[in-house]
Amino acid sequence: MRIWVISDGAAGNEKPALALAGALGGADDVLRVRCRAPWRLLAPRRLYGAARAFGPEFAERLRAALPELVIGCGRQAALATRLLRERGRGRCRAVQLLDPRLDPRHWDAVIVPRHDRLRGSNVLVTLGSLHAIDDDWIAAQRLAFRRFGELAAPRRLVLLGGPTAAAPWDARDLAAWARPLAAARATGGSLMVCASRRTPAFAADVLRDALGSALDCAWFGDADGPNPYPGMLAWAERIVVSPDSVNLISEACATAAPVASPWPARPRSRLAAFHRAMRECGRLQTFDGDLPGASFAPLRELHGVAEAVVRMLGLRVAP
Repeated sequence: MRIWVISDGAAGNEKPALALAGALGGADDVLRVRCRAPWRLLAPRRLYGAARAFGPEFAERLRAALPELVIGCGRQAALATRLLRERGRGRCRAVQLLDPRLDPRHWDAVIVPRHDRLRGSNVLVTLGSLHAIDDDWIAAQRLAFRRFGELAAPRRLVLLGGPTAAAPWDARDLAAWARPLAAARATGGSLMVCASRRTPAFAADVLRDALGSALDCAWFGDADGPNPYPGMLAWAERIVVSPDSVNLISEACATAAPVASPWPARPRSRLAAFHRAMRECGRLQTFDGDLPGASFAPLRELHGVAEAVVRMLGLRVAP
């Protein structure tokens, strides 16, 4: 079965789609699309001439041999998966991740986290975002990043996304989070910090100043070398995640480490519902200092979702 993955290139959209494709046999091609005006404004609604929405290369793809399955994530990708499904006339099935803000009948399956309100006969609901983290992934990353295993236990990890309207935070909030982290580090163990593409530039200065010698290892961007996120996550024994990122929290909760998130201002709207669901299932705590040295059952939804997609679409997946 040939599979295409479609996204706008944002890691938060592409990684879950790639994870699902991997569970179904692997992606044969990855298309990063940029929807042009006027279609971008109303995507995934199908305006006149939508085949031109992504430029001549994608239009040519519509005329070529299509795969059996396309997987998209994000609203721009949702228009592309919808167009490919229509062009395939039943021979190209389309799976869309995240709420496309349109009737799900335009796709064969839509996968949404519980905090999205979309429901329907072809809608699959998860707690968080999809990812490829499992025991094999953790073992491979520990082998690839053995240097983090040499840090003193307990190995604490701070993961930073970036402030959003639903979860605002600033330099003052970051400094406030750093104080209990430094105090916990003073009792023993080690402390790692890993930023993301969305992390504001001030984060590096604030945390380096606030943590000082308590900071054992940090990555704030390309100037610090290759991104060590997989290794840090695989070796972490206690994890603190900024409250803005569903993907980071979901991936942290796929490990056996305790996971907490600080609330500089209570997350709003759908993000608040996600935090609440993760707390209700016992996988996420509110950060107010150090974390307990306990192991938790990892929260991993990918393979269950993949099996549901196979059943729903009647796919033939190689063993």
